[in-house]
Amino acid sequence: MATIYHITTRKEWKEAEKKGVYESASLKEEAFIHCCDLQQMRAVLKRYYEGQKGLVALLLETEKLSHPLKYEQSPSVKEMFPHVYGPINLDAVEEVIDLS
Repeated sequence: MATIYHITTRKEWKEAEKKGVYESASLKEEAFIHCCDLQQMRAVLKRYYEGQKGLVALLLETEKLSHPLKYEQSPSVKEMFPHVYGPINLDAVEEVIDLS
């Protein structure tokens, strides 16, 4: 079972539960949803979310995603990151982890 993580706010997650699908702003702006592997999460939280409250991590089962998953290089940190090219179907969310 392969898993990846997406960091979002509790509020955005609650909206997704009502809507039946999760979409982030990056999906409209960049055509994909940013994700990370477990070993990348600490650095991602520090780089982009430091000091923010009300965060959760969505643990995603990659085989259940209904849209393509691609690993692509980040130009800023020279690492490969998983990107989901479409909305995240809620049945791919295995767990919602409270981060703050």
